Amino acid sequence: MFQPVYLDHNATTPVHPAVLEAMLPYFSRHYGNASSRHEHGRAARRALDEARQRVAHAAGAHPTEIVFTSGGSEANNLFVKGVAATRKPGMLAISAIEHPCVREPARQLRRNGWRLREIAIDGDCRVATADFLAVLAEGPELISVMLANNETGTVQDVAALAERAALYRVNQLANHDANTPANKAWFHTDAVQAFGKIPLDFRQLNARGVHAMTLSSHKIGGPKGAGALVVDKRVDLQALIAGGGHERGLRSGTENVPAIVGFGLASEIACADISARAARQRALRDELENGLAAQGATIFALAASRLPNTTYFALPDLDGETLVARLDRAGFALASGAACSSANPEPSHVLLAMGVAPGLARGAVRISLGADTDLATVREFLAALGETTRQFKLQLNRMSALVQ
Repeated sequence: MFQPVYLDHNATTPVHPAVLEAMLPYFSRHYGNASSRHEHGRAARRALDEARQRVAHAAGAHPTEIVFTSGGSEANNLFVKGVAATRKPGMLAISAIEHPCVREPARQLRRNGWRLREIAIDGDCRVATADFLAVLAEGPELISVMLANNETGTVQDVAALAERAALYRVNQLANHDANTPANKAWFHTDAVQAFGKIPLDFRQLNARGVHAMTLSSHKIGGPKGAGALVVDKRVDLQALIAGGGHERGLRSGTENVPAIVGFGLASEIACADISARAARQRALRDELENGLAAQGATIFALAASRLPNTTYFALPDLDGETLVARLDRAGFALASGAACSSANPEPSHVLLAMGVAPGLARGAVRISLGADTDLATVREFLAALGETTRQFKLQLNRMSALVQ
């Protein structure tokens, strides 16, 4: 069976062999419900506790701060809607490049009386400092800024942004009067793309003013169906799913023990050699981008600090969806944007927020390298891209000649 070379690791990753092996017993021998009191249940509970410790250690958090969910989308919804449910409608601020699982719940809140403010970004996909300060002056109740963008790979200085928000609150509390309500914003970051690719420490982020952080299993060699909200226990949060009181009452439902076990081990593996893997991928990315530039590509967010595995580019006069389809047939699997919004024909909202012209944005293609990507693969891809675009342009020229 034909199987293209996989260059779409920001969409999902293959399950690591050791992770799969660790999960298998929890489908068969250790199948108990973690809430049951007998030995089958206690074995499942022990597995959950160990996985929670592994995820917490990898993320620089305490195990009691880990709330397991079905994935990143649920964790983001839990924070945005869960915090909003404990407050009267106010202002919610998110960056203009957030993933749809932050943007859409934020828009739902807007329909329920909340005021939504999108924070502007610059041409390299970084939060615009002046607009962020203007947002703080408007007194948001919730702030969400993703740590690393899933399309461009741009890494935000979330710690500095959160520290500014915390300092603003301190100054406001010191100077406010009865007619100026004090800022009580909780700060959240979607770290799904950053986790396992760059060092991450919730304890340090929390000290700077980050109160919650989202993680996902299937982006780091774990299974789909598991994620976590890492949350400061001071945050007042209402559960989205009520029932049996699982996960400290914040996420009811029988735990997906096999997936959570896999998530725990995947977190440990992904973060064990993170520096060496990042260095390898950064060298491969440089080789890739040099080759793309030689073919006339525009590389987005080139001046920003980016994830070491991510390149987002466009070639002149080539539609991204068409190019992805042709490269798939040539043996390379990549993306024309975020996997979750690939059915949307509109240009990437991230690129439009960066000020990229819609025509160029429609040509965007994302390559995301994996742990097993090597130099030979990068060079083979560049050769295939050159031949694919050559054939495509020849076809366009023939069609143009026929029309004339």
